[in-house]
Amino acid sequence: MSERSEASARASQETQEQKLARIKRELNDVPTLPGVYLWKAADGEVLYVGKAKQLRARMRQYVNFQDDRAKIPLLVERISSFEYIVVANEHESLVLEKNLINQHAPFYNADFKDDKSYPFIALTKGDVFPAIKYTREKHRSDTRYFGPYTDSRAARRLIDIARRVVPLCSASCAEWRALKRRLEKVTDASRETDEARVDRVCQAALDASDEMRPCFDAHVGLGPGACCGWIDPKTYHENVRAIERFLSGQRSEFIEQLRDEMAHAAAELDFERAARTKERIEIIESLTDKQHAVSTHDLNADIVGFFREETVAGAQVLIVREGRIINSNEFVLNRGRDVPDLDLQHNFLLRYYDTTASIPHDLIVREMPEDASAMEAWLTDKLASAHGAKVRISSPQRGEKLALIEMAELNAKHALQRYKVRTNYDDKRINTALLQLESALALEAPPMRIECFDISTIHGSYTVASMVVFTGGKPDKNQYRRFKIKTPLDEANDFLSMQEVMSRRYAPERMADERFGSKPDLVILDGGKPQLTAALAMFDELGIDDIPLVGLAKRDEELFVPWQESGPVVLPSGSASLYLVKQVRDEAHRFAITFHRELRGKGMTASVLDEVAGLGPVRKKALMKHFRSFRNLRAATLEQIKDAHVIPDEVAEELHLVLAQYNDRQNIGEEGSEDD
Repeated sequence: MSERSEASARASQETQEQKLARIKRELNDVPTLPGVYLWKAADGEVLYVGKAKQLRARMRQYVNFQDDRAKIPLLVERISSFEYIVVANEHESLVLEKNLINQHAPFYNADFKDDKSYPFIALTKGDVFPAIKYTREKHRSDTRYFGPYTDSRAARRLIDIARRVVPLCSASCAEWRALKRRLEKVTDASRETDEARVDRVCQAALDASDEMRPCFDAHVGLGPGACCGWIDPKTYHENVRAIERFLSGQRSEFIEQLRDEMAHAAAELDFERAARTKERIEIIESLTDKQHAVSTHDLNADIVGFFREETVAGAQVLIVREGRIINSNEFVLNRGRDVPDLDLQHNFLLRYYDTTASIPHDLIVREMPEDASAMEAWLTDKLASAHGAKVRISSPQRGEKLALIEMAELNAKHALQRYKVRTNYDDKRINTALLQLESALALEAPPMRIECFDISTIHGSYTVASMVVFTGGKPDKNQYRRFKIKTPLDEANDFLSMQEVMSRRYAPERMADERFGSKPDLVILDGGKPQLTAALAMFDELGIDDIPLVGLAKRDEELFVPWQESGPVVLPSGSASLYLVKQVRDEAHRFAITFHRELRGKGMTASVLDEVAGLGPVRKKALMKHFRSFRNLRAATLEQIKDAHVIPDEVAEELHLVLAQYNDRQNIGEEGSEDD
């Protein structure tokens, strides 16, 4: 059964209250990021497309009926599921929203307040004297368009700035329109390209302008005076090319010109004109932000991104046509980190492009396939271009295309999260994992409470241990505990450290302490057989024989168990049980390392400052308050320490000497490495 059919069948079995409760739960995993959302009916029909600065909050307004528009109750009644696409900012969400509305034509977007054409700046390149204009018109083949712009005022002001930098006729000028009509009667020059005919057009333009007077813009310097013969078409086209460079983003030369104008106005004490010029510079600089939802190139590409977990992955295909993201397709794959990246990518590309008829000119991926040339040839055959176009696969390392890959990967992550919420994937995987562990380790019942221990030390100093707890297969951080190892150690000795931790955690008084929770169903020791042997010895002393113990070796993720002499238990690669065990082990390691570094940092700071004569607790506190951290204090010069005025000069000199010796030791490398 297809996903659409499954959704329809599920929706038919739900009451309205159950459906709303389910959607509200699914919305908990929607990010608080800008983007575009799509509300869908049970049969997959897109009902509504909207944009949001913060997706989760905006989407919750619908199902909580906090939006007072009359159509919302009718819309919510039909909603069965949703999708969303995360973008970098609101600008991108506006443009992407428009593309998706055009693509799906949702019924409930009929009275959408932003359901309008986006503004463009246009140059009428088909005219002898091309004019600049602000427009929302459908694109014409003889006109070059720049945009779209989501801020109409910024677009209009940009036209004004451009014309002040490089004079150009405006399409709204009555004199320019009159000149255009005269030229159209004289010649078909709007389509002239060769040099001989351009000369004839120049003469016709001058003849047509003989009887015309200068327009207002020509008088004030915004127009070059084409209407009255002040400029010929050849010179005018140089201005047009300059405006094209400006509107295309090549603005440094224009900013420099405006800065010169501002300086000149200030020198003449015309501060009002200088302020206006400064504002224009700021507007130009504010419009230099790139948008990923609309490519700066006429890009025809598919951008493929993946987000992988241990046994599952999300895939997202952003479909870009004519430089715009017009659609996106998302998939969930039944393989994750259990297969190599290139294998996952290769299998997905083969499956996807074998079923789709939409073949791009460019395929953009994070890593180049090993068989890139064969893949390109195959896709080129499927493209079957009448013009002989070929498909090219690329893996960009910087720039706009890399940003598009990152967008695809981010949306693949959220696609996977939506799938997991919709299908209760995590709960099902955890249940499977616990049952697999029960079977593999011959436990009496699924291990609903798992405790895992890890040791962290540096050559026997600052030795600590962590205890993390997973209840029902999920981290139970309120039950986490950490231990300072009290046994004197001249060097790292995980055997003795583990024995001490076991004796402290599983002593009778601790087992009776409710703060440590109930008795565990399984204890995992990070480190393998030596740690297991140490823990078993301590359990024998304590008389404990009803808590299963296993040691996890890092090398091959092997589980050593005391009741199996034939060798360690090896959980299947990619299995839910292996994923859970690794998750528990990694969390114990992280918790131990964090505590070790915290303890070591405090210890080193205290020990170094204790060597300074005359530096007591009050002065230490004052020093740390002034320099904010021990690192800043280490880097301070003698003058900086004295200028702090928190300790006498003689103590400052002694402190600087001690810190210099400490820094020398650190540079030699006496800090060592951590043993975990």
